[in-house]
Amino acid sequence: MQSWDAFWAEAAPREQVEIRGVMVQVPTDMPLGVEKRIQELQDSTELEDVAELVALIFGTDCIEEWRKARMGLKEFQTVLTWGLARASGRDLSFADALALVEQGDPAGKAAPNRAARRQRSAATGGRSKPISSASTASGRSRSHT
Repeated sequence: MQSWDAFWAEAAPREQVEIRGVMVQVPTDMPLGVEKRIQELQDSTELEDVAELVALIFGTDCIEEWRKARMGLKEFQTVLTWGLARASGRDLSFADALALVEQGDPAGKAAPNRAARRQRSAATGGRSKPISSASTASGRSRSHT
C-alpha cells in the first residue's frame, strides 16, 4: 500500500511561475489555518504579519526577495490577490487580480475593511441608517444620535 505522502507527491499539481525573479509554486490549495490568520490579520500593517501570510502561501523568503527586487505595493497586492484566489481554487489570472486591486478589492471580497464597508450605502449612496428609532442599548425610548 502506498503512503499518503507518496500519493500526494504524485497527485498534487506542480506548476511554477516566476514572480520578480523568484520561482514559486502556483498555489492550488489553502494551507490549513490561513483563512483564520487572514481574518485575524486583515487590518494589520506589520511587515511580520504580512510576511507570515506570504510564507504560508508562496514559501519562506519570497517577500524578502520581492522587496530586494523593488516590488511595488500595487504589484504586491496583485500577487497576493492572485495567490489567495488560486489557493482558494479560483482560476484567477494576473490581469484579473490587478483589476480587483484597482477596484479597491484586493482580496476579492466586498470591502477590504470595516470602515470602507460603512462609508456608503449601495442603494442610496448615503450612510446606512438604523431601521428603528428605538435604542436597544439603554432604557430610553428614542435614540438621540
